[in-house]
Amino acid sequence: MQDYEHLKRLKTKKEINMRKIKGIIIHCSATKPSMDIGADEIKDWHVKGNGWSDIGYHYVINRGGTLEIGRDIKKTGAHTKGHNKDTIGICVVGGVDDNGTPANNYTLNQWNTLENLVNELCFSDFMESGFYIKGHNNFSSKACPSFDVQDWLETIGLGG
Repeated sequence: MQDYEHLKRLKTKKEINMRKIKGIIIHCSATKPSMDIGADEIKDWHVKGNGWSDIGYHYVINRGGTLEIGRDIKKTGAHTKGHNKDTIGICVVGGVDDNGTPANNYTLNQWNTLENLVNELCFSDFMESGFYIKGHNNFSSKACPSFDVQDWLETIGLGG
Protein backbone atom coordinates (compact mmCIF):
# COMPACT_ATOMS: atom_id res chain seq x y z
CA MET A 1 0.00 0.00 0.00
CA GLN A 2 1.46 3.33 -1.04
CA ASP A 3 1.35 6.48 1.06
CA TYR A 4 -0.60 9.29 -0.59
CA GLU A 5 -0.86 11.42 2.56
CA HIS A 6 1.19 14.19 0.95
CA LEU A 7 -1.60 14.60 -1.62
CA LYS A 8 -4.32 14.64 1.02
CA ARG A 9 -2.50 17.49 2.80
CA LEU A 10 -2.76 19.63 -0.33
CA LYS A 11 -6.34 20.65 0.25
CA THR A 12 -6.96 23.34 -2.35
CA LYS A 13 -4.84 25.56 -4.58
CA LYS A 14 -5.94 28.64 -2.66
CA GLU A 15 -5.05 27.28 0.78
CA ILE A 16 -1.50 26.30 -0.15
CA ASN A 17 -0.77 28.69 -3.00
CA MET A 18 -0.61 25.71 -5.38
CA ARG A 19 0.33 26.34 -9.00
CA LYS A 20 -2.31 25.55 -11.63
CA ILE A 21 -2.02 21.92 -12.76
CA LYS A 22 -3.46 21.33 -16.21
CA GLY A 23 -1.88 17.97 -16.96
CA ILE A 24 0.00 14.86 -15.97
CA ILE A 25 2.85 13.70 -18.20
CA ILE A 26 4.12 10.14 -17.88
CA HIS A 27 7.76 9.34 -18.60
CA CYS A 28 10.16 6.42 -18.44
CA SER A 29 13.72 6.47 -17.14
CA ALA A 30 14.92 4.76 -20.36
CA THR A 31 16.77 2.19 -18.28
CA LYS A 32 17.10 -1.57 -18.70
CA PRO A 33 15.02 -3.91 -16.53
CA SER A 34 18.13 -4.87 -14.55
CA MET A 35 18.68 -1.26 -13.44
CA ASP A 36 16.75 -0.96 -10.20
CA ILE A 37 17.14 2.76 -9.69
CA GLY A 38 14.99 5.36 -8.01
CA ALA A 39 14.54 9.06 -7.39
CA ASP A 40 17.98 9.49 -5.80
CA GLU A 41 19.85 8.19 -8.85
CA ILE A 42 17.69 10.18 -11.26
CA LYS A 43 18.23 13.30 -9.15
CA ASP A 44 22.00 12.74 -9.43
CA TRP A 45 21.69 12.50 -13.22
CA HIS A 46 19.64 15.69 -13.38
CA VAL A 47 21.67 17.73 -10.90
CA LYS A 48 25.22 16.52 -11.60
CA GLY A 49 24.75 15.54 -15.24
CA ASN A 50 22.44 18.31 -16.46
CA GLY A 51 23.26 21.04 -13.95
CA TRP A 52 19.64 21.35 -12.84
CA SER A 53 18.66 22.44 -9.33
CA ASP A 54 16.68 19.27 -8.56
CA ILE A 55 15.20 16.10 -10.04
CA GLY A 56 12.93 17.00 -12.96
CA TYR A 57 10.08 14.61 -12.08
CA HIS A 58 7.58 15.02 -9.27
CA TYR A 59 7.19 11.26 -8.80
CA VAL A 60 9.28 8.18 -9.58
CA ILE A 61 7.97 4.61 -9.52
CA ASN A 62 10.82 2.14 -9.06
CA ARG A 63 10.96 -1.44 -10.41
CA GLY A 64 9.40 -2.83 -7.24
CA GLY A 65 6.46 -0.44 -7.59
CA THR A 66 7.43 1.83 -4.72
CA LEU A 67 6.31 5.42 -5.19
CA GLU A 68 9.13 7.87 -4.51
CA ILE A 69 8.66 11.61 -4.15
CA GLY A 70 10.81 13.74 -6.45
CA ARG A 71 10.42 17.47 -6.87
CA ASP A 72 7.73 19.08 -4.71
CA ILE A 73 4.54 19.26 -6.80
CA LYS A 74 4.10 22.88 -5.74
CA LYS A 75 7.22 23.61 -7.80
CA THR A 76 7.50 23.66 -11.58
CA GLY A 77 9.06 20.46 -12.90
CA ALA A 78 11.77 19.95 -15.50
CA HIS A 79 10.49 17.01 -17.50
CA THR A 80 8.85 18.17 -20.75
CA LYS A 81 10.19 21.17 -22.63
CA GLY A 82 7.53 23.86 -22.95
CA HIS A 83 5.06 22.03 -20.67
CA ASN A 84 6.61 22.11 -17.21
CA LYS A 85 4.86 25.15 -15.75
CA ASP A 86 1.43 23.56 -15.36
CA THR A 87 2.03 19.79 -15.31
CA ILE A 88 3.08 17.01 -12.99
CA GLY A 89 5.80 14.66 -14.24
CA ILE A 90 5.73 10.97 -13.32
CA CYS A 91 8.69 8.73 -14.21
CA VAL A 92 8.32 4.94 -14.32
CA VAL A 93 11.70 3.20 -14.08
CA GLY A 94 12.46 1.04 -17.12
CA GLY A 95 11.24 1.53 -20.65
CA VAL A 96 14.08 0.03 -22.71
CA ASP A 97 15.28 -3.53 -23.23
CA ASP A 98 18.80 -4.85 -22.74
CA ASN A 99 19.78 -3.46 -26.16
CA GLY A 100 18.46 0.02 -25.41
CA THR A 101 15.38 -0.40 -27.63
CA PRO A 102 12.14 1.11 -26.30
CA ALA A 103 10.14 -1.60 -24.51
CA ASN A 104 7.05 -1.76 -22.38
CA ASN A 105 8.72 -3.84 -19.66
CA TYR A 106 7.14 -2.53 -16.49
CA THR A 107 6.28 -4.77 -13.56
CA LEU A 108 2.77 -5.43 -12.32
CA ASN A 109 3.62 -3.53 -9.14
CA GLN A 110 4.66 -0.51 -11.23
CA TRP A 111 1.40 -0.60 -13.19
CA ASN A 112 -0.62 -0.81 -9.96
CA THR A 113 1.25 2.10 -8.39
CA LEU A 114 0.93 4.21 -11.55
CA GLU A 115 -2.81 3.58 -11.68
CA ASN A 116 -3.25 4.43 -7.99
CA LEU A 117 -1.15 7.59 -8.25
CA VAL A 118 -2.95 8.82 -11.38
CA ASN A 119 -6.31 8.18 -9.69
CA GLU A 120 -5.23 10.06 -6.56
CA LEU A 121 -4.04 12.99 -8.68
CA CYS A 122 -7.15 13.01 -10.89
CA PHE A 123 -9.47 13.26 -7.92
CA SER A 124 -7.48 15.84 -5.98
CA ASP A 125 -8.75 19.38 -5.55
CA PHE A 126 -5.74 21.04 -7.14
CA MET A 127 -6.20 19.66 -10.68
CA GLU A 128 -7.71 22.19 -13.09
CA SER A 129 -10.95 21.16 -14.80
CA GLY A 130 -10.31 19.72 -18.24
CA PHE A 131 -6.83 18.48 -17.27
CA TYR A 132 -5.06 15.95 -19.50
CA ILE A 133 -2.92 12.85 -19.03
CA LYS A 134 -0.38 12.16 -21.77
CA GLY A 135 2.90 10.46 -22.44
CA HIS A 136 6.14 12.34 -23.02
CA ASN A 137 5.97 11.05 -26.60
CA ASN A 138 2.94 13.29 -27.17
CA PHE A 139 5.27 16.28 -26.84
CA SER A 140 8.50 15.00 -28.39
CA SER A 141 9.82 12.53 -30.94
CA LYS A 142 10.95 10.18 -28.14
CA ALA A 143 9.33 6.79 -27.50
CA CYS A 144 9.05 7.66 -23.79
CA PRO A 145 7.23 6.21 -21.87
CA SER A 146 7.36 3.18 -24.23
CA PHE A 147 3.62 2.53 -24.07
CA ASP A 148 0.48 4.22 -25.38
CA VAL A 149 -0.84 6.28 -22.47
CA GLN A 150 -4.27 6.80 -24.03
CA ASP A 151 -4.74 3.03 -24.53
CA TRP A 152 -3.67 2.43 -20.94
CA LEU A 153 -6.10 5.07 -19.65
CA GLU A 154 -8.90 3.26 -21.51
CA THR A 155 -7.99 -0.04 -19.82
CA ILE A 156 -8.17 1.51 -16.34
CA GLY A 157 -11.39 3.39 -17.04
CA LEU A 158 -9.99 6.91 -17.27
CA GLY A 159 -10.00 7.30 -21.05
CA GLY A 160 -12.52 9.09 -23.08
